[in-house]
Amino acid sequence: MSDFTSGFWNYYIITLTMLGVFGCAVLLYSQSKHKVKALKDVNAPVGTTGHIWDEDLTELNTPMPRWWMWLFYITIVFGLAYLFLYPGLGDYAGKLGWKSSGQYGAELKQAEAEYGPLFNQYLKQELTAVAADPKAQAIGERLFLTYCAQCHGSDARGNKGFPNLTDKDWLYGGAPDVIKTTIMNGRHGVMPPMGAALGSDKDVENVAHYVLSLSGGAADPIKSVFGKSKFNACMGCHTGAGTGNQALGAPNLTDKVWLYGGSAETIMETIRKGRNNTMPAFADFLGEGKVHVLAAYVWGLSNQPAVAAAPAQGNSNERAGTSH
Repeated sequence: MSDFTSGFWNYYIITLTMLGVFGCAVLLYSQSKHKVKALKDVNAPVGTTGHIWDEDLTELNTPMPRWWMWLFYITIVFGLAYLFLYPGLGDYAGKLGWKSSGQYGAELKQAEAEYGPLFNQYLKQELTAVAADPKAQAIGERLFLTYCAQCHGSDARGNKGFPNLTDKDWLYGGAPDVIKTTIMNGRHGVMPPMGAALGSDKDVENVAHYVLSLSGGAADPIKSVFGKSKFNACMGCHTGAGTGNQALGAPNLTDKVWLYGGSAETIMETIRKGRNNTMPAFADFLGEGKVHVLAAYVWGLSNQPAVAAAPAQGNSNERAGTSH
């Protein structure tokens, strides 16, 4: 990679850019002076290329209007002026020293000065109180649609691999402060591959049916009996009863909530290959004030739907992290 960060590439970009600009100028000048010789074909009308379609549609051979050509010249001059004032030639920063990152930083400071006091006001309140504030919930909804809807959906019901936030099923717990911690710091849930630990594919199938039976699913009773003893390898995270462990983010296997699907085939795939799921951290990106309002909105989705103006509840997936 050192070859791509050497000074050569700086001059390489400058050379190509300038050749392109001056090449356009030379081409434009040459074409403005170029005159087409009269056609020798006596049957071809003068001032045309000799191409005729549909008997009377003739392609003329006339020069562009002078004002149009001067517009192209002005464009070239504008390009040179731009490259002098702004970055565009290798590592040359431009006479004005403008940077997109600098402009972005200035906009962030302006937004912080304008909206910071509002979020700081909510930050002093309990999350449950913020969730009951219609104005705060409207702000939280916009934050959710901007930063969270890509994974959890605009209705917050999630999708395969992305948790439903409108029910009360949580991997790490659904208390307001826990939700805020999840948004602030993110979560990285890992279900390790257990195929080798369980033994044969038959053992994996038996355990999958036992897991399916824990939630009352359509499991084979004989396979479930054989899978129960092999489930000992899973007890460290999911407990002996299969109720999970929120301290570890291990899902409850006794309900009917599945992040990746609850069929025997999907459960077998999860056991064989494991799952790796990440909820990104938003602390540095949004700041605690915005996260506080966003967490109150998310908590309100499953606790105060009438106040929070949230989507209706529905049974679906787990919270951030891995699932069954």
